[in-house]
Amino acid sequence: MLSLSIRRVAARNLVATLFGIAILSVISRSGRAQDIPASAQLRALVDEALARSPVVLAARSHWQAQTKVPIQASTLPDPQVSLQHFTVGSPQPFSGYESSDFYYSGFGIAQEIPGPGKLRLQKAEAEKDAEFAKHRYEVAERDVEERVKEIYFELFYHRRTLEILDRNQGELQQIQQIAEARYRVGQGLQQDLIKAQLQTTEILKEHAMHHQEEDQEQLELKQLLGRDSDSRNIEIGEIEVTHLQIDASQLAELAGSGSPDLAATRAMEARSEEALKLAHKGYWPDFSIGYTYEKTGPKFRDYYMLNLGAKVPLYFWRKQTPAIEQAALESVSARAQTRATQLQVSSVAESSLVAMRTAERIMSIYRDGLIPQAETSRASAMSAYRVGKVDFQTLLSSVLDLQNLRQEYYRSLADHEIAVAKIQQVIGDRR
Repeated sequence: MLSLSIRRVAARNLVATLFGIAILSVISRSGRAQDIPASAQLRALVDEALARSPVVLAARSHWQAQTKVPIQASTLPDPQVSLQHFTVGSPQPFSGYESSDFYYSGFGIAQEIPGPGKLRLQKAEAEKDAEFAKHRYEVAERDVEERVKEIYFELFYHRRTLEILDRNQGELQQIQQIAEARYRVGQGLQQDLIKAQLQTTEILKEHAMHHQEEDQEQLELKQLLGRDSDSRNIEIGEIEVTHLQIDASQLAELAGSGSPDLAATRAMEARSEEALKLAHKGYWPDFSIGYTYEKTGPKFRDYYMLNLGAKVPLYFWRKQTPAIEQAALESVSARAQTRATQLQVSSVAESSLVAMRTAERIMSIYRDGLIPQAETSRASAMSAYRVGKVDFQTLLSSVLDLQNLRQEYYRSLADHEIAVAKIQQVIGDRR
């Protein structure tokens, strides 16, 4: 079953890689990410990260390595082969066969046999270790996927913010020209020119800050994708609001059944129970069986010996009993860890659901109310300033208010998609 699961993972990764290469080749030919759907582009980046991320590759190799342990743990210890030789009067090997009645040469084999049920429990414990490694691999995959999406949405926010700043810079230059013209004819103040220049400089500073954050996130995204840091920056397409229809009860149920973090802690809890059973088996002795054939001198018959032995747990109060106490405490710890992980997963899921719904309401307010009102206010202020009906500060405030509202809208859109990505990471939804 484990080998079949590994083959399925390998096949899935191969398909994902081919799909990612196909999508990225379309981007390369077109030269623009906007020429393909953003969902397909983001899916291609996620598939590339899952196929090439060193974190995912390390976790997968560790899981595959752990699947090789159960068969080792359930196998008998290696048998011991022995060769015996006895002579009298001469250290030379195989001498004295004709002259000594005490000569013998022997060949033997011995096998240790663990106590009843120990091999089975060792195998079960190793299988739980492999299951834990598998779930940790799934955690690594989902963490990388969620992080790729989060960075992608952050890059989208920075790109749209830079577009807004570029647009506002052009508007401020236009306003500055109007203020300068009014100042020349004695209808404006020099202070208005200084404010316009100051605000233009402020936009340049904010522009540089967003560029710096964008460059840092591009580097992190390339690292997740396994690309070189000096490779070409990743194009970011448009994103649309993801409509995730889910309520709190459904989310709690899906998080309980779909979280690999929780599945991993449950696997460790099951492993601790197997370890406790194995510790109780320590009171049972381990056995050994051996058989020896001895070739004697010419005057005696050959010898055949059967040996049976047992390791007696004589010092059980110093070894077996403390081992049981240790395993029992580890089992209690594992159960507590499972409960802690369950609460953590539930908290992350619920907080992400609250963040998603809050962002939806905020976006609706910005899109349907604040931004249209601010656009109307700016247009009205621009017309009124041209004829001297409002002062420069009123016009500048209307322009900056619209800029801030647009930025906040795209911040809410990015936060909404990030919250959706976190929910999908918890419940295992890979759409």
